[in-house]
Amino acid sequence: MSNNKNTKTAPEAGPTPSNFIRQIIEADLAAGKHAGVTWGGQPGPAAAHAGAPPDPAKIRTRFPPEPNGYLHIGHAKSICLNFGLAQDYGGACHLRFDDTNPEKEEQEYVDAIIDAVHWLGFDWGSHAYFASDYFDFMYAAAQHLIEHGHAYVDSQSADEMRASRGTLTEAGKGSPHRGRSAEENLDLFRRMEAGEFTDGAHVLRAKIDMASPNINLRDPVLYRIRHATHHRAGDKWNVYPLYTYAHPIEDALERITHSLCTLEFEDQRPFYDWLLERLTETTTLPDGTVAGGLLAQPLPRQIEFARLNLSYVVLSKRKLIQLVQEKHVEGWDDPRLPTLAGARRRGYTPEGFRAFAERIGVAKADSWIDYGVLEDCMRDDLNEKALRRIAVLDPLRLVIDNYPEGEEEDCFAPNHPQQPDLGKRAVPFSRELWIEREDFMEAPAKGYFRLFPGNSVRLRYGFVVKCTACDKDAAGNVTAVHCEYSPDSKSGTPGADTYKVKGNIHWLSAKHACAAEVRLFDRLFREPNPGAGDRDYLDDLNADSKRVITARLEPALKDAQPEDRYQFERHGYFVADRVDSKPGAPVFNRAVTLKDSWGKGG
Repeated sequence: MSNNKNTKTAPEAGPTPSNFIRQIIEADLAAGKHAGVTWGGQPGPAAAHAGAPPDPAKIRTRFPPEPNGYLHIGHAKSICLNFGLAQDYGGACHLRFDDTNPEKEEQEYVDAIIDAVHWLGFDWGSHAYFASDYFDFMYAAAQHLIEHGHAYVDSQSADEMRASRGTLTEAGKGSPHRGRSAEENLDLFRRMEAGEFTDGAHVLRAKIDMASPNINLRDPVLYRIRHATHHRAGDKWNVYPLYTYAHPIEDALERITHSLCTLEFEDQRPFYDWLLERLTETTTLPDGTVAGGLLAQPLPRQIEFARLNLSYVVLSKRKLIQLVQEKHVEGWDDPRLPTLAGARRRGYTPEGFRAFAERIGVAKADSWIDYGVLEDCMRDDLNEKALRRIAVLDPLRLVIDNYPEGEEEDCFAPNHPQQPDLGKRAVPFSRELWIEREDFMEAPAKGYFRLFPGNSVRLRYGFVVKCTACDKDAAGNVTAVHCEYSPDSKSGTPGADTYKVKGNIHWLSAKHACAAEVRLFDRLFREPNPGAGDRDYLDDLNADSKRVITARLEPALKDAQPEDRYQFERHGYFVADRVDSKPGAPVFNRAVTLKDSWGKGG
């Protein structure tokens, strides 16, 4: 892997970092804030739209991705947090697709999200929902806001609205249409939905405070016209809600107790609360009767936490889409891409991701996490579960001149050195072997203890051999190494330990080894913070992020099934590619190197 360094701001080991959200949840539970809250307690339209039976979960969280791309490593943190907290406190976590933008959302992304969350080990039971499930309620809620003077139709252009919004130091200016009557606004909004107007002709805005120091409260847009086919609703709607309007309503309808968002939504929380308060407030009608609000108490609480900032990757959905569409990578599941589909194909594990989420913790302040922390979590998990096998990645032929021609025998290697109950496997030995090219040096450097003329090494699990000569081609390249072996030096036999050598190298029988495609991946970007400063992040792409070789493998690996994981001794952890592997012809991807690579001297 890359030797680039980056300052680590998260612990690599030690006590589990604190999770301030747990403290909030425990305080709420102790106060009985959500005791007895059920689906059945939700009145009117909410119960109809929720479509779920009474379920007295203590807390409710949700994971609400927009189906306009594939989930990435940053989403893994949110998934583990939301589903993990719900499990720990006897609650429920909803999977909700915020499909409010018909021009960018596709069923392919919905399917990929479902697959990724299941792969991480979480299940939502019956609680799978879509924002589009609530479009009727949202439309009714928008009319409710208009009728009560909390929303109006604005007919300014996008540029005019942007110019009148103000700045951080200058108040905004009210729209010339802000004073329209409720009747006129209702008529225009209904005609917007009926399809009478072109995209951009009007929008529905909340009427809050154009002088607010929080720009998000300066009459934000709630609905815009979109003549587009929705992946679920088809052509039913001509107006679509914005996410900032839809999200709090969805939370309230689903009786979410703790709505966990990343820090960029902190400035949106005042609008989140403003909207839900307007939809729960009671109204005194002209005849003196009191009408209830559209939503029930208690309302969900939005809590923000720091998003995942990971070195050597980009997690911006826009940039990931660009990398895929411009073919800088080979699709959404390219093993170099920080998508969960790519991570799975590379050989990363769900358990490794859950350990990573636990290790980095949940904080309120942004920080950068070194990619090496994630790699360490994957190594720790793979070290426990991956069987050991031998692979020679850069083969050089070794001939044992005094070994009988045509003869062969078995040597025995442990399937897992830390799990002796898994037993040993037979590794065939013969006169001609494959060794790593770097394990021979005709003119050895100082401290080099592997093969060179006159030196002896142990063939791991096998015999001690002494290098006698090498063959070269016309260009001077070494094509074969010649050795003689000591017949009584075989590992595991009486007297074998009397042979004392400093070098210990891997090998495979040339007659028995199988050839296979192996892909060696490095980080997609060569800089810790791609695009920092004025650089284009594409300029930081690592041209050597993928190398494809033909390696020689233990014969047993020929039958590896897609997603079987192994440690190739000395080289790292590998997985049989889930897409390109075929019966009898696996393709292997390197997930991560070993924590301690082989010593340079062997």
